[in-house]
Amino acid sequence: MTAPLDVSGTELEAAPEAVLAGAQGKAIQGRSLGQIAWMRLKRDKVALTGAGVVIFLILVAVFAPLIVGWLGHPPNDFNQDLISSETLAPKDGTGIGWDHLFGVEPVNGRDLFSRIVYGARISLLIAFLATLLSVAIGTILGVMAGYLGGWVDSVISKAMDVFLAFPLLVFAIALAGIVPDSAFGLSGDALRVSLLVFIIGFFNWPYIGRIMRGQTLSLREREFIDAARSLGARGPYIIFREMLPNLMAPILIYATLLIPTNIVFEAALSFLGVGVRPPTATWGGMLSDAVRFYTIPHFMFFPGMAIFITVLAFNLLGDGLRDALDPRAR
Repeated sequence: MTAPLDVSGTELEAAPEAVLAGAQGKAIQGRSLGQIAWMRLKRDKVALTGAGVVIFLILVAVFAPLIVGWLGHPPNDFNQDLISSETLAPKDGTGIGWDHLFGVEPVNGRDLFSRIVYGARISLLIAFLATLLSVAIGTILGVMAGYLGGWVDSVISKAMDVFLAFPLLVFAIALAGIVPDSAFGLSGDALRVSLLVFIIGFFNWPYIGRIMRGQTLSLREREFIDAARSLGARGPYIIFREMLPNLMAPILIYATLLIPTNIVFEAALSFLGVGVRPPTATWGGMLSDAVRFYTIPHFMFFPGMAIFITVLAFNLLGDGLRDALDPRAR
């Protein structure tokens, strides 16, 4: 290819200073996988909205005493003066007003806003701890099964099949019903929360375990694993330094999708009367109490919307993280 010509037919040459100035004016910078994922996530407005709602719910749970002190009343205080002695319903139908933002419960007149705010603490705490337990057990056993193979893989895979076939809801109802009020050095809400975390977390690990096993089987045959072996790296080094960093994306994605499932499961147990016991506020327990008063819609609407918004926000965030961390996404 020849140089460009001016109007007189003479070849033109670019000044070296101009070329250097253009090269130095905008340096090319590489981007890590984390920066690429964050760039993709920032473009997903729906996922960012879900993340904002999740952060808001966490802040509400953490600062529940302050919020209730400003905008509500103690969650277990009765307000019998607001309840009709004949119908056992709020005298004005709902009790909603500046003094009670979400109204009051029938029969006892407890403030619904305060109980929903405090219920977020129980629901999110159980969901987060149960998810952490499931992810930890599932990741460890799944990676071991996929990397070691042989009889280890067979034993862990058969254990996964047994747990997946286990009637979890029936077992949770039976176990939560027979545990006394004091056991293992715990009592009250601490015992019930620990029991629910164990039931939900321990028996849900096979789902993420299967995912980790499949991902590990794929990574085990990759070139960088062969290169680590050729340099003399042993199993623990390969698992913790080579495989786990490449498994963080599916672990994070599955965790965000498992949290809403655990929230719904805890609400179902509380709804069935085997969750955290009254008078401690839980969203599922409030729904269970509201069934008897189906003619008072606000009693069921607010805890139901709390569960719906929380689950939806986590699902939207999980979908956004899946798209952002997918290396095949554009």
